[in-house]
Amino acid sequence: MSSPRSTIFGVSEVTAAPTSPVPSAPVPPVLAALADQPRVRDFLATAVAEGRLSHAYLFVGAPGSGKHEAAEALARCVVCPHGGDATCDECRRVAHRTHPDVRWLAPGSASGYLVAQVRELIEDAGLAPVRARTKVYVLERAELLRGNAANALLKTLEEPPEAVMFILCARTTAAMLPTIVSRCQQVPFRSVSPAAGAETVMRACACTPAEARMALAVAGTPARAVDFLKSPSRREVRRLVVGALDSLARDDSWDVLLAARDLVAAVAVPLADVRQAQEDALRESQDFLTAAALKQVEDANKRELTARERSGMMEALSAAESLLRDVLARCEGIPGGAVNDDAAAVVDRIAAGCDTAGALRAIEAVGRAADDLAHNVSPQLTLEVMLLRIKEALACPPSFR
Repeated sequence: MSSPRSTIFGVSEVTAAPTSPVPSAPVPPVLAALADQPRVRDFLATAVAEGRLSHAYLFVGAPGSGKHEAAEALARCVVCPHGGDATCDECRRVAHRTHPDVRWLAPGSASGYLVAQVRELIEDAGLAPVRARTKVYVLERAELLRGNAANALLKTLEEPPEAVMFILCARTTAAMLPTIVSRCQQVPFRSVSPAAGAETVMRACACTPAEARMALAVAGTPARAVDFLKSPSRREVRRLVVGALDSLARDDSWDVLLAARDLVAAVAVPLADVRQAQEDALRESQDFLTAAALKQVEDANKRELTARERSGMMEALSAAESLLRDVLARCEGIPGGAVNDDAAAVVDRIAAGCDTAGALRAIEAVGRAADDLAHNVSPQLTLEVMLLRIKEALACPPSFR
């Protein structure tokens, strides 16, 4: 991999021409999925084909722009023996986040990354890869690297171990340590319009425009929206969310607690496959890993399950917020533009029993729930409190048996 350069697509200005560069080689299948970010796709494809990968990338863009999908795609290109064919065991492990040589990190606290997290990363980076030739570390919300944690990572970026790649994903570089930014190759991501995102989703899975809009509202990005539409368990979570909001007017407090319990259980359903894949991968590795390395893998697996559960919970909150925004639009008499066409009757029923102020307070309750999750409040308690707050906001006072 080449030495790091603080450049943006190899040019010195952020305002580079918006046209997509012509790729010098065929685009690997895993990168072809980045159709809504053609410049990023072709830039990475060329770097992979020509063997000019940097040891540190900084993906910068707004939420929903596809940074994490691109990070996963690049990681698959790096560890796949076929350059990212999307079908081999290595690619599947990365997609399931069970590959021992690809680690995803998120801030350990609401205020940012912990020094202990970065020190553990540095220690792990010094170990040889388990299955691939290169290890990949993806850091989400890299703008939350601050103070001692940022300084600790900087030293590693300046003198990186052999066969290690870092991919930092950030919303903006404004709050980041300038020396960290300068050690990475920056890759900007443009925001994708809802219409363009819906078109991408419809091309990928042959859904209706209404389904595409709903999936984007829940999942956030076209790639995740496609995965959402293909996942019966994730669609079931959304169905339960809609049902729970629809029932609040006639539910008592006990019913609300049961609805929260059912939602948490539904979010956990996809995790069973991930947990099994982790256990299988650990069994395959235990014969040639030290006890310390096995402990690190087990800890990473636990963090991954927690992150996936949080992601599923956030998706459930997005489904609730999307429906309540439709309720707000209905209260305000705004014609058209509803996202949840399949739940129009539910929107009508809720809107008939509340006003604009109530709908706004209900949406605020969802935002507070997201903040609670970020502060490590248990998912069960978070949903219970959120549903009770929404019930009160929608003028559905609690009743008791």
